[in-house]
Amino acid sequence: MSSSVQLLEATGSALRDALARRDWGAIGELDAQCRQAVDEAMVDAVRDEGQLRERMQELLDLYRELVLTCQAEQRRLAGELVQLNQSQQGAKVYQLFS
Repeated sequence: MSSSVQLLEATGSALRDALARRDWGAIGELDAQCRQAVDEAMVDAVRDEGQLRERMQELLDLYRELVLTCQAEQRRLAGELVQLNQSQQGAKVYQLFS
């Protein structure tokens, strides 16, 4: 296994761990590292095509999971903001009558 494929595997693993922890800062950094690892792996693609294809598929699956998780987090935060806004509106109405 070439070093670029190993780097791709290690970076993908670290990204999966960060996703499990919902560590958004680490995910941002690891995303940049994953992109660099993909670029490097593409240079070595001729030599390690089978392993690279497998790692790329795993990374694609991971990014699908990451997108779904981000969308769920976005919906959750939007719901919290709606509830906060409704609470503030209710407090304003209450203050008008007190």
